[in-house]
Amino acid sequence: SPFSDPGLVLFSIFFLNVVPFPACKDLVATARDRKLNTFVQITVVHPTEQTLTRYSSTEIVEGTRDPLFLTGVTFSPEYPIYEETKIKLTVYDVKDKSQDTRSFLGCTTFKVGDLVKSKEQQLTLTLRTSDGGKTVGTIDVSLVKMGEVEEGEADHTTADEQGRKCALVCECTAPEGIIGKDNLPLLNAVLKNPICKLYRFPTSDNKWMHIREQMSESTLSFHIPKELINLHIKEDMRRNQELKELGELAPHWDNMRKSVVAHCDQMLSLYQDTLVELGKHTGSSFKSSCSKGEKTLEFVPINLHLQRMYVRSPQLKDAVYDVITVGAPAAHFQGFKNGGLRKLLSKFEAERRNTGYQCIYYSHENTAKAKEVLSNINHLQPLISSHADLLLNSASQHSPDSLKDSLKMLAEKTELFVHAFKDQLIRSALLALYTARPGCVLKKPPVPQNCVGEDGDPQNQEQSAQIKRQDSIPHHSEYDEEEWDRVWANVGKNLNCVIATVDRLLRKDGSSSTKEGENDPLQADCMTSHTCGDWYEQLYPLVVTLKDCMGEVVTRAKQSMAFVLLQELACSLPQHLMLTLRRDIVFSQALAGLVCGFIIKLHTSLCDQGFLQQLHSVGLIVQYEGLLSTYSDEIGMLEDMAVGISDLQKVMFKIIEAKSDDILPVITGRREHYVIEVKLPGKMFELLPQEIKEGKLLFVYPVLFNVGINEQQTLAERFGDTTLQESVNQENLELLKEYYKLFTEKMPPDCLPHFQEQDALKGLLENLHQNIQAKKRKNVEIIWLAATICRKLNGIRFTCCKSAKDRTSMSVTLEQCSILREEHQLHKDFFIRALDCMRSRQTQGALNESDDPETGCLTDNKPTSRHFYPVALLLVSSHLLVVWLILSLALLLAKYQ
Repeated sequence: SPFSDPGLVLFSIFFLNVVPFPACKDLVATARDRKLNTFVQITVVHPTEQTLTRYSSTEIVEGTRDPLFLTGVTFSPEYPIYEETKIKLTVYDVKDKSQDTRSFLGCTTFKVGDLVKSKEQQLTLTLRTSDGGKTVGTIDVSLVKMGEVEEGEADHTTADEQGRKCALVCECTAPEGIIGKDNLPLLNAVLKNPICKLYRFPTSDNKWMHIREQMSESTLSFHIPKELINLHIKEDMRRNQELKELGELAPHWDNMRKSVVAHCDQMLSLYQDTLVELGKHTGSSFKSSCSKGEKTLEFVPINLHLQRMYVRSPQLKDAVYDVITVGAPAAHFQGFKNGGLRKLLSKFEAERRNTGYQCIYYSHENTAKAKEVLSNINHLQPLISSHADLLLNSASQHSPDSLKDSLKMLAEKTELFVHAFKDQLIRSALLALYTARPGCVLKKPPVPQNCVGEDGDPQNQEQSAQIKRQDSIPHHSEYDEEEWDRVWANVGKNLNCVIATVDRLLRKDGSSSTKEGENDPLQADCMTSHTCGDWYEQLYPLVVTLKDCMGEVVTRAKQSMAFVLLQELACSLPQHLMLTLRRDIVFSQALAGLVCGFIIKLHTSLCDQGFLQQLHSVGLIVQYEGLLSTYSDEIGMLEDMAVGISDLQKVMFKIIEAKSDDILPVITGRREHYVIEVKLPGKMFELLPQEIKEGKLLFVYPVLFNVGINEQQTLAERFGDTTLQESVNQENLELLKEYYKLFTEKMPPDCLPHFQEQDALKGLLENLHQNIQAKKRKNVEIIWLAATICRKLNGIRFTCCKSAKDRTSMSVTLEQCSILREEHQLHKDFFIRALDCMRSRQTQGALNESDDPETGCLTDNKPTSRHFYPVALLLVSSHLLVVWLILSLALLLAKYQ
């Protein structure tokens, strides 16, 4: 087999459309009996500048003079490689990895053009010492096109498919049947700055599989927060204006309104300033972990990246595995001294119930309903006016077909409009608003009839508000509760009059019909004295009356719902606004990752008809793997993260055809109800089912499973509390079961590739349930099972920890190697080596490189915390704690002297 030859050293380099494979032989050690621990460093010599760029390295292979390297090197399409470009290969012997001590063995240089033009596309080069004198071994550099293999390996590797060559290595794999150039605009708009690594691992039947690992930044890290903040600004400006238009209020309520508006304007300025600062941002397209505490970047997710593994197996179908990695959505700038959103919202709602005389308590359900009514007003009123104008225009043109269509649209929108106000909340809010006018005196604040009490049951008490006129203001009349019903019903009656008139005009226009109109009392009421005449003249007064009635309803409903929102804000200033801000921050971070994951998943599965049917029939499961501990500040982070991910249930997606080069997603809607419009180029849009093309809203079902895995979790499990993690996992297990039930009800059995494994999927769910109930310490089976279920359900995978660095990278690489073992027959003896290759920072560059590409911070490769012993041991004795402090201080002083 190709990897059994002990005298062969292999690593691959990808550039242009070729992959060279060098091989070293007969390396000479500095000491005769010493075994070598070698790696190869790749340096690029640019022809024009004659500068050296240290590009990448292989992993370290220990204990042999004929090492076998599994790690390759990739050059992105944007990297400046020319025929005259020289590649320098340097072999080092690492004597002590912990101390970063190494010795130079030998080096050689070749031109890219020489390799490409060589007869057999292979170069045999001699490794020499730095002075060019002594020979220390040889290195063979062979080159094959992507998908081709060396002679003798043809039965070990499959040929490359059309459309999966160089351009897509760093731009993601294109769906079959789509020209690459049509896909690149979408991916280039979402992903940038890819970092690629190439491996070749042996399978269990002694053949080679090729793995390309790619990490890409996402431009959505900043685009989505800016879109969302802009949407919040517009929503808050409308709310502030509605509060100002409440009209004249009694002194108590007027002062309350002024205070609320002042606080709201101040918060609005904060959002506007944040948007301005984000607009000034240049440079990296992601927020590094060093910046997680910066105020101006608090809406931006931490380290949002796509981690993609593309696998080409010798006998299995090529596969792509994606994981979105991101720091846990949390309000780091605001801190976690008082906990996270989950705790703060619970405490806030309990305090709001005991507001006393100052304001009226409305439940969260009622305030959400008020926001929905206001949103419906703002959405439906202009539509109804527009359709009414189209109706008059059709009448003036005497066009029967156009008149029918305009009437149909007008009737549909008006019926939605009337239905939106069929709620007891509006009636009770109108009464409460009347009592707040200057002409009324209340003994007690009115209690909304449909609010929810502490025990969750409706309060069916009689209206406690006693309204009476003041003798000094005799012009006020008693409030007529039936007046609203009359005003509201007039809209429907006027619509019926318009419908009846149009029907009569169409019949008289040429339709031979029975004398139905003479027997129809509704039509008789609406019949005008002149039975003939111009259509426009007969419809115009009815349409004007309809608009006037609608305007009166809108005025009253807007004021009553704005009064409800006034109570919500006034009951807990400024805590309510600060909580809203925190929730917006966390949600913004979560949403940016979700949109990125959705677009990547859509692009990857665009030719999978089963996936597309699942998308519009059921929706997508979105599984978040949390690695936060339940200790110290990370408790607050987990509380923030749990609420932020739960709020993603309010998000729906709509796929539209891109009409221009701008294909970045657009956010519409309001808080509690967001619609993300994803734009696709024309050729990609044509592949979608008709339901999606027609604008059907697509749902997502986010679930979070968290298992703390670090040393802080050890402390939490032994001396602290893990109930938060347990409750989060249990709640999300129920959500996952609900999705699976919906999935099995709506999807045909033969639709999805994994659907034949129904029994296995049920078993996985049951196993997950048992592991959550077991309450085992650091039970990583929970997150492994959840990830497997997600992949089998065609879901979107996320992995999160505090900053999406150490814990996240450990989890992702372990998951990737496990997939290679379970799905692609990775040789069992190479599992640990494959894991080490993927986790090795050595393959990103030289040993002493100090720039961390993920964090953007300067780091020291030598662990600074090596002398800080586990804190759990220090809890055993106070004497140990004193000794630890003395030793730590001494070591720190010695280090910085």
